[in-house]
Amino acid sequence: MKTGLSDHGMVRIGVVSPEHRVADIVFNCEQIRRAVDETTDCRFFVLPELCVTAYSCGDLFFQTLLIEEARRAVIDLARFSAEKQLTLVVGVPVARGGKLFNCAAFISCGKILGLVPKTFLPNTQEFYEERWFSAAADRDDDHVEWDGRIIPFGPDLLFRATGMPECVVGVEICEDGWVANPPSGAMAVAGATLLLNLSASPELLGKEAYRRDLVASQSARCLAAYVYASAGPGESSTDLVFSGHSLIAENGMVLAETGRFRFESQIALADIDIERLINERRRNSSFAASRGSGAFRIIDFPLPEVRVASLCRPIPATPFVPSAPEERAERCREIFEIQTTGLAKRLRHVRCERAVIGISGGLDSTLALLVTVKAFDKLGYDRTGIEAINMPGFGTTGRTRGNAERLAELLGVTLRVISIDAAVRQHFADLGHDESLHDITYENAQARERTQLLMNIANQVGGLLIGTGDLSELALGWCTYNGDHMSMYGVNGGVPKTLVQYLVAWCAEAEFAPEVGRILRDVCATPVSPELLPPHANGEIKQRTEDKVGPYLLHDFFLYHCVRLQYRPRKILYLASQVFADRFDEPTIARWLQVFYRRFFSQQFKRSCMPDGPKVGSVVLSPRGDWRMPSDACAALWLRDLESLTGHE
Repeated sequence: MKTGLSDHGMVRIGVVSPEHRVADIVFNCEQIRRAVDETTDCRFFVLPELCVTAYSCGDLFFQTLLIEEARRAVIDLARFSAEKQLTLVVGVPVARGGKLFNCAAFISCGKILGLVPKTFLPNTQEFYEERWFSAAADRDDDHVEWDGRIIPFGPDLLFRATGMPECVVGVEICEDGWVANPPSGAMAVAGATLLLNLSASPELLGKEAYRRDLVASQSARCLAAYVYASAGPGESSTDLVFSGHSLIAENGMVLAETGRFRFESQIALADIDIERLINERRRNSSFAASRGSGAFRIIDFPLPEVRVASLCRPIPATPFVPSAPEERAERCREIFEIQTTGLAKRLRHVRCERAVIGISGGLDSTLALLVTVKAFDKLGYDRTGIEAINMPGFGTTGRTRGNAERLAELLGVTLRVISIDAAVRQHFADLGHDESLHDITYENAQARERTQLLMNIANQVGGLLIGTGDLSELALGWCTYNGDHMSMYGVNGGVPKTLVQYLVAWCAEAEFAPEVGRILRDVCATPVSPELLPPHANGEIKQRTEDKVGPYLLHDFFLYHCVRLQYRPRKILYLASQVFADRFDEPTIARWLQVFYRRFFSQQFKRSCMPDGPKVGSVVLSPRGDWRMPSDACAALWLRDLESLTGHE
């Protein structure tokens, strides 16, 4: 089923490096028409600098015939855009007042809406544009008359999409984007979310990477999309070679790019998330405080709806976990260093060489133990100062207990094993609670007994109690209030569950000895469980967390798009349905998304008093950091948005 992109605040844009010949206007425009006409699921295209004539015409730009034919060609492209309901931004030389300007013509659905002249003309090394062209500042008028039509003319033009007023387009040309203070910065401050650069960039050694970095960096600096269309090898090769390297970036990430050194037309498509860019700007106080350097003229243009079956943009299934192994390993190294340094600083500050940590053999407590060990190593402390407490209870299995105890032994920390069975049974007797009733009292009594032991042992040995709970558990409130929810320093509070597993696996390969690594790999393979309910008769874990609250794979996806990107539920459901189509059907995703919102809102009170701990990524739920939410906020608005799609509660 096809979905309208505008329903989710997105715009599909194509960047084209067309096949072309120097000064062959008829051929060039035919290639433009052919390239865009063959792309049926896009209505907005950006083409290179002077693509109507070619950039490397040299003194042919003095020829009246070339300039006049270029003007007529743009008018013909406007007619073509009316037939196909397209928006085209093409490079063309424009004569005005005895001067020639290197311009971008903004054409939409039959009309030439504006002509944007180049601001900065390179005149060094291989470039000598001032021989032919005048800069935007040298124009004598703000309009050009073509065939009786008055067309806005100047670098102060912004183009606003009808039906999507937050899609505002700013245009600059080649060198404009390479100077110290690009015009696109002022355009972004004035409201432009989609920045276009029509370019003819010759290829040199190392320039590909530099160009990619420049485009990505400018999109990040402007909190915008940056679309860079570059001329291909059809340009003259008298002294230079052009590669046709075109790119589309959004807020620092390259979404799409064309191949290089190909004579045939190249097209790259990407869906720009305008809503995401607006959300980023709203939450960035520095951007909001920026002031523009001048006024812009706003010109509205039609933006025909595009309905698509799938998106042209990367949507990672695990937004917290890079898919590339090298990048993932580097991310794990960085996070582990942040965690260990944060804990080391706290230990130094309180002048403490003892730590207490509860170890269950599960992922979270294992990661916290590894962080604590490395923090001690960083400070030169004796690892025996780490009291690792294993507290078997009614749901503890031999596998997890064995891994916890063996890990403590191999790491050289002090292990204590204290069964909580008798203490919890006494508590049940005091409460008058039936032990056969496996309800929330049954579960939480165990969690709080463990925390009581850990806190008191910390007092006993003069140590710091290290918290083990992760970001995903905090988001869902999957922790016992004043139980495992509480500690003296929580090292995992910024790490989501999907990343914890990779961190432990990375530690197994990169930080610890092979025998420790073997235990860590088995911990990674163990089902996630609080182990509060009795195991199966065969000793295997009976209580699996994801059976109760849903897959952490989905919840971490929901968390990132809800908190980091501020998306509404219907958009999160749409994206999740795209990403997880091969694993979950839409009703299943919608059901767990409802669970996410209900728990996320109802469990804020636990996050309002969470312990100190380091922020490691772009999502954090600390009330002292990035997330401030009242504990009695109502989820009804978000649930209604979701229910309007699912048709049920």
